[in-house]
Order: sequence, then structure tokens, then C-alpha cells
Amino acid sequence: MYKSFLIKYGEIAIKGKNRYLFEEALVNQIQYALKDVDGEFAVRRLQGRIYVDALSEYAYEEVMEALAHVFGIVGICPVVLVEDEGFDKLAADVISYIEKVYPDKHLTFKVHARRARKNYPMDSMQLNAMLGERILEAFPEMKVDVHHPDVLLCVEIRENINIYSTEEPGPGGMPVGTNGKAMLLLSGGIDSPVAGYMIAKRGVAIDAVYFHAPPYTSERAKQKVVELAEIIAKYTGPIRLHVVNFTDIQLAIYEKCPHAELTIIMRRYMMKIAEHFAEQNQCLGLVTGESIGQVASQTMQSLAATNAVCTLPVYRPLIGFDKKEIVDISEKIGAYETSILPFEDCCTIFVAKHPVTKPSIKVIEKSEKRLGDIIDSLVKTAIETTEVISVTAGE
Repeated sequence: MYKSFLIKYGEIAIKGKNRYLFEEALVNQIQYALKDVDGEFAVRRLQGRIYVDALSEYAYEEVMEALAHVFGIVGICPVVLVEDEGFDKLAADVISYIEKVYPDKHLTFKVHARRARKNYPMDSMQLNAMLGERILEAFPEMKVDVHHPDVLLCVEIRENINIYSTEEPGPGGMPVGTNGKAMLLLSGGIDSPVAGYMIAKRGVAIDAVYFHAPPYTSERAKQKVVELAEIIAKYTGPIRLHVVNFTDIQLAIYEKCPHAELTIIMRRYMMKIAEHFAEQNQCLGLVTGESIGQVASQTMQSLAATNAVCTLPVYRPLIGFDKKEIVDISEKIGAYETSILPFEDCCTIFVAKHPVTKPSIKVIEKSEKRLGDIIDSLVKTAIETTEVISVTAGE
């Protein structure tokens, strides 16, 4: 019965003179999200509202699922739009709506009217009272409950009159792309996909870089990362995934540097390479899934040591999260089951038995000198042989 969906947004409403830019970005994201849904749709802005109109037959659940992945949306309301033809016609439309949507009328309800068009002859309080009276006349088994109703019937007087009583939550945040772009260091673990989701929720578009170490890591490990990127892409749109062959760099570090410092030194070279691709792709920063104290390479001293090689800012959306909070989000976005598949990435293969937890940057830099000139050539080769995969949302 629904031919339209009312889209509610949050922070966009306080953007002042730039609000229309955020609304347009949200419209574009909605159009992208619906492009693979069966049916034809029109997305329009009207009087501070965004509507999705179905122009053909469509699958209701598919539409709701697609819209639930669009950052910037806080509420999705299947809505009936009717012409203003006087109060009697409005009351009849409201009664028809209840008749179709609620087969069992043993419900409590409250009418919540809003007169956005001030030339309407009744104010909101009058509409609440008179519509409530008509509903009780039509359905005596229904009862009014103004505090905790089973049904909150919303009636908004606009260019068309909006009638709705269901609001499904959206993911919130800001439309992707309204706050620039960043490069995500994506591994096959739990944390980095969640970090990508969290930064995208703040309106940041993302590309990604993955460090592959064949033959120590398998093609299945690489495919796992691609699948994680596909999950993130449901929220972010297309992602350019840079797959860097990191094996020779890791072997050189393993051979020439103190084993207690392996993780930190490898991490520093990952950051350097990721920053190269970030600058190449006009990204404004790097994004990692690090959380203070979670592992040895994520102590304050370790994070400072990896930061020291970067000129771009490094954003860590999970910096204050504990593991359970991260896992909860991973499960919510559908990434957890893929993240825990037993295919190891390069970080877990070349891990030190007793890693340094409070590295000194000066000591680390001295150890890196053991790599001599060979490391520059290895980094150059890794960059030149990087595979770039265009990732879109998976099923």
C-alpha cells in the first residue's frame, strides 16, 4: 500500500546555509543504495523533507534494507500521501489507513498532528482531538493512550498530507563524502572493518589498502579481505582496494632487525606505503582499527612510533573502545562471521614472541638503518606491483 517513504535525517538539519549540500549528498546516496533494488524510484527534496517515491512495483523489504545502509538517515517512515480536500476527507483517509495497516484493532493509539503548512484551518491540537474522535467512532475497540500508545499515528499537514505510524531506525551519521576521503588500512581482523564503518558514518568516503604476504598468507586470506571490503561498501559505496605484496619487505625486516621490534617496524612501513596511496588518491588522512592497549603494537608508545613516519593525520575511530564494543558493532554490520574465518594475515604470521611494548622512536630508527638501501628498492617495487581492486557492495 505504500507508494512513498519519508526519510528523516538528524545532524543535517542544523547545517544552516550549507544544509542543501548535505541534503543533496543524502539524495545521491539514497539513489545509489536503491540502484540494485528491483523497481523504479524517484528521490526528491521538499520542504525540509526527503521522499522516496516508488514509480513501479517493488519489494518492500529490499527497499527498507537498502535505506537502512545509508548514512545520514535516522528514520525511515513508510508514508501515505493524500491531497488536502478538507477535514472529512482527511479523517476518511486516516480511517482507511488504520483499516489496512492494523487488522487487529485492539490497540491503544495517540494522534500526533503537525501543521507545517500554517494556512490549514485547524491547529495541531484541534487535529489531534478531532481525528482521535473519528477514529474512536470508527473503531470502538481502540483506546487512547497519550503516554505509551501501541500506535503513534503521525499526520503532517504539508503540500500533501503525510500519514504514517511506523519509523524504522536508520544508521544515523552524515552522508558519505561530505567530509572528504581517507585511506583505511584494512586487514582480515575484526577491528579495521569496524573502523572503516565508523569513519564513514561521519561522512568520510574511504579507499583501502591491504598488505598481502604470499606464500605465507593464502589467496583465501586475500579473498576474505575483499569480502570484508564488500560488507563495508554496503555503507560507503565503491571502495578502491590496494593489495600490496609485502612479503619481501617483511622478510628483510625479519632478517635484519631485532625481533622484539618486528611488529613496530613493519607497521611503520605499512603506514608509509598507505600514505603514498592516500596522497595519490587525494585522501586527507589514514584510518586504522587500533585501540589503546589492545595488543603490544597499540600502546601509547607504539602508536607514537608508527605516527612518527606519517605526515598525514592518522584517525583511529576505535581508540577508546574495548573489544566487546568492537565485536558488537562488527556483528551489527554483518562483518564478524567473515572476520573470524581462520585465514591469517601478514601481521599474525610475522609476529614476535616477546614484542617491545614501549618502543623508543630513536631506537626504532636506529634499527631501521640496518635495512640500508635495500628497503627503498623493496618499497618501490611493492608500490609499483600493487593490485587495485574496485570493490562494490556484496550480497
